[in-house]
Amino acid sequence: MLTSKASASAEQHLGPATNFGERPLTLAAWPTPQRHLKPDHAIEAEITRQLAAMSLAEKVAQIIQADIASITPEEAKKYKIGAILNGGNSAPHGRFDASAKEWLTLVDSFWDETDETSIPIIFGTDAVHGHSNIAGATIFPHNINLGAARDIDLAKAIGVATAKEIAVTGMDWTFSPTVAVAKDLRWGRTYEAFSCDPSLVCSLGAAMIIGLQGEPDTKDFLGPDKVACAAKHFLGDGATQDGRDQGETNCSESELITQHAAPYIAAIEAGATAIMASFSSWGGQGMHGRHDMLTALLKKHWQFDGLVAGDWNGHGQLPGAAPSHAPQALAAGLDMYMAPDSWRALLASTLEVVAADAGLEARLDDAVLRMLRFKARLGLSKKGRPAARPLAGRFDLLGCPEHRELARRAVRQSAVLLKNENQILPLAPSQHMLVCGRGADELDLACGGWTLSWQGGGDVKGLFPGSQTLLEGLQAKISSSGGQVTFDPAGQWNDKPDVAVVVLGEEPYAEFRGDCDTLAYRPGDPSDYQLIERLAAAGIPVVTVLYSGRPLWMNPALNKSAAFIAAFLPGTQAGALADLLVEGQTDFQGRLPFPWPAFSDHFDLCAASPSRAPLFSLGFGLSLSDQVAWQPVHEQSDAKRHDPLTIFDRGIPQGDWTATLSDAAGSTSIRKPNLTGGTASHAGHVNLRAADFGQQENAWAIQWTDEACLSFIGPPLNLSREANADYALYLTAVTKEPEVIGVALLPQHHLDQPLAKFMTLLGSTAQQNHSFVIPLKRFAELGLDMNHVCQLVLQGREKSGLLLVKAYFAPMVAGSA
Repeated sequence: MLTSKASASAEQHLGPATNFGERPLTLAAWPTPQRHLKPDHAIEAEITRQLAAMSLAEKVAQIIQADIASITPEEAKKYKIGAILNGGNSAPHGRFDASAKEWLTLVDSFWDETDETSIPIIFGTDAVHGHSNIAGATIFPHNINLGAARDIDLAKAIGVATAKEIAVTGMDWTFSPTVAVAKDLRWGRTYEAFSCDPSLVCSLGAAMIIGLQGEPDTKDFLGPDKVACAAKHFLGDGATQDGRDQGETNCSESELITQHAAPYIAAIEAGATAIMASFSSWGGQGMHGRHDMLTALLKKHWQFDGLVAGDWNGHGQLPGAAPSHAPQALAAGLDMYMAPDSWRALLASTLEVVAADAGLEARLDDAVLRMLRFKARLGLSKKGRPAARPLAGRFDLLGCPEHRELARRAVRQSAVLLKNENQILPLAPSQHMLVCGRGADELDLACGGWTLSWQGGGDVKGLFPGSQTLLEGLQAKISSSGGQVTFDPAGQWNDKPDVAVVVLGEEPYAEFRGDCDTLAYRPGDPSDYQLIERLAAAGIPVVTVLYSGRPLWMNPALNKSAAFIAAFLPGTQAGALADLLVEGQTDFQGRLPFPWPAFSDHFDLCAASPSRAPLFSLGFGLSLSDQVAWQPVHEQSDAKRHDPLTIFDRGIPQGDWTATLSDAAGSTSIRKPNLTGGTASHAGHVNLRAADFGQQENAWAIQWTDEACLSFIGPPLNLSREANADYALYLTAVTKEPEVIGVALLPQHHLDQPLAKFMTLLGSTAQQNHSFVIPLKRFAELGLDMNHVCQLVLQGREKSGLLLVKAYFAPMVAGSA
């Protein structure tokens, strides 16, 4: 039992040691893995010896993982930190375009600070669709594509290739694969899941693990060209309420067993050496703190002897915990804290708690043994310095022809043909083809999130030599066959083409930004639909190719297009789609890994619904020889363009946000300023008018003559997870007086607290290209209740002014694993 005050406090939050959640488990109902990794007696003897020689401080340091943006190699050596990671937005010198050589040098620098007699440090990364943080690597299609391909050998081969490219940069561990069974397409991580079908997730997840790590109990297992995996996120992260990441999984225990647990049993049988705990909760208790899940089920009932790793400061979200203090997670069964920026304080607080509690120290010993076993299985001591390993520095393997061809195979096998009216496909190479759309010649839409950076996006085309966009693929196919390709993103032409290929897509995203309220494609922005309609009205057959991280409601495009292809997120070899579109020997093989929505609010797609069937069912996909007559579908969507994390944009408050001018004389509500003279507060201390910033009336010019406020008020937002994930308040603005303009976020119940308590000066924030960036953690440090943020206040004083273009919340310099 826990005996210290700190531990007693943890126990109070966690509940009885037999059940750290509100819903008890019936362990007898849970099936068990049929095989496990065989214990290595030599390893067990060695790690027992290592544990006995460690001080308490060394033990605590061994179970902490810090991010490269928040720790130096010298600090890692000083504190004997056990693990390092690069978060989704961390890179050498903060540069996403850093070379592979710079990455290897960085990994070496942490190893070199380890004493020869010390336990080696381990380096983890998010290689979720190839070695995706590294410029020049092979960016494979995402897991949703592999679910569409339904090819176990393909998934395994991609795991093999990814492991080799990781080994080139000297890293040891990837936080993948995601084996979530995604049930709500609104979830921003849907594309990281293979499918909503548990059996498909089981087979593909296990294949990926074997590809990354090698076949268990063979000489190939965790050899020089292999890396450790982390099956994630345990348990139920794909079924959270409303598809909100890190939310509550609302399902019965039987559903957990039949739908969500099976992929982890398959992962253990495939030799998974690590499993990552989920941010999500079940029964009202976060998985990082569920003793019954992490210990009773995973470690005892399933006899998993590997590492149970935490996610990005996930331990800090437990009741009564913080990123810097969470003994609850250790007590529940977590073996490694992922404490990217909180590692210093967490190290100190955990050491203090464990020193006062013999029972918790025993749990710490078990966690350390599991970390040591994890490293020993990888053979880190024998492998030695990263740069000296067999594949390290073989930069020719990054994006090599063999891996690029494997990626092209995955692209071809995963594209799903949803419509082929009058069998317009395949296209004759002798035709005049107009290629247009925002995704035709850019890679960011094809690659999606977790590509160089956490949320993806940006101009990445030049950073991947050997890559091929769909436009480039079509040009290569057509140029030698007497045909003609005209490229115009907006779909303009001089000579009328025979056919148009329109390439559309979602803007890249990961969790948080990717969580959505509707399945409608680009709600509020009909421009892509208008492009297709204009081409079709001119008598030009349209072949639409969609890049997306999930099935989307696109009925208007489906009706107007002669052919429609769901390509999902094909990666840097998107040009391989041309092999399917143009006459040749390749046919469509892809089958939907998720049902396709018939309605924009059809969120229960993955559950049987007697009232509303999907437009295309799970497993649907046409071949070129199929003759299916198209029946027009409805085009009514009630989806509104509403992003609650965007407060002000395009010259007006967004969504449910409203604006108010206030001074000592009172408040004035405003939606748009008066066209003549603008709008002033009651006493005239602040005046606001429409202004231009590159476009007409897309900004507000604010001028203060005395102390007054412009406030944006909206429904309460729970920004606690965003604060944890290093989101920031962004203001796109121009001012000459940043040192006197204050910015505050306010909670719903702020009336009894002074405004100044939550105020920070604009001049103290990072500024680049008219962008002021205020980390949400700064407001949390000021005591703001991040669970109920409902107001943004800009306060100025005499002779100060601001041109406000946009105000929104977005990721800053870090992301969750």
